[in-house]
Amino acid sequence: MTVDYQRQIFEIIKREISGKDSLGNVIGDILNISQDAVYRRYRGETHLTINEMEKLSRAFSISLDNLFDLDRTKILFDFQPLNLIDFSMDSYLENICNTILSIKSQKNPSLIMTINNTPLIQLLNFPHLVRFKLFFWAKTHLQIKEYEKTLFKYEKISERTFQTGVTILKNYITIPSKEIYDLDLLRGFAREIVYYYESQLFADANYAIHLLDKLIEFVNHLQHQAEEGKKFIFNTEPPAFGNEFEMYFNETLNASNSYYYKTENGEGLFISHNLMNSIHTTEQVYVKDSKQILDKQLATSSIISKVNEKERNSYFFKIRNVIEKHKKRIELDMSI
Repeated sequence: MTVDYQRQIFEIIKREISGKDSLGNVIGDILNISQDAVYRRYRGETHLTINEMEKLSRAFSISLDNLFDLDRTKILFDFQPLNLIDFSMDSYLENICNTILSIKSQKNPSLIMTINNTPLIQLLNFPHLVRFKLFFWAKTHLQIKEYEKTLFKYEKISERTFQTGVTILKNYITIPSKEIYDLDLLRGFAREIVYYYESQLFADANYAIHLLDKLIEFVNHLQHQAEEGKKFIFNTEPPAFGNEFEMYFNETLNASNSYYYKTENGEGLFISHNLMNSIHTTEQVYVKDSKQILDKQLATSSIISKVNEKERNSYFFKIRNVIEKHKKRIELDMSI
């Protein structure tokens, strides 16, 4: 192994720990060697052994195939299997919170996002909508046993859950972002509310109307942010500076929720899959390829934050109109 490859391994590890600890401590614990021995390897004075490379690749999910350019078509992703955690609103949000805090802790972070149906982080401005979304996933998609005979009803959100959501939002709004939205925004979410109403899965059918009203409030809040070109939490005033929000309208379709991030420490990509989980990679061959696609998508989309008032108003009118039609349909059904 050449020193150049060894240096790349250490650079990957430095990005992963993001200054939270020293290389000497982290790698010394994994390899069971002294800090002095770690830094001799870091400086290239001592080569990593095959056994040490294996331990580090497992600990930090480093693909040695890609590192040595053995197969550029194979990429290593990491993810959190849902069946290995106690699925709840708390556990799900805490995972998002840890990710946002990790990105925010690095220097000069920025985001490029494509939104497919539901902008979950923005939705935290209305935590009861997030609570419904996660309940729907747990009961209808995951089919978790304890949800099997449970109807959805209003419940006060715990202080712990609320504060986790606030922490996510407070950090997210400080990270400049370019976000691409399409005409399918929230349409699936609205259909899920209608589905629960028609399936009599609400303890109180009126709660379906309440959720749709909240969905319209959320659309209004998103439009307000687009008008200002700034991200801010619901029921607060737009910040006087910073928190850049560039909103783009894609007239076709966003195939997935993708979250590209870049900091002075490096770049990476999260992609949603199976509706509610996400996979993550920092492998440059894939990240750079994805970034090129995102850049092309930005170039073919229309920016509707701060400028293009007519197109922006038209976009949000269409989104609201879809939700209003679902609401009127339920109201008519309830009046019969």
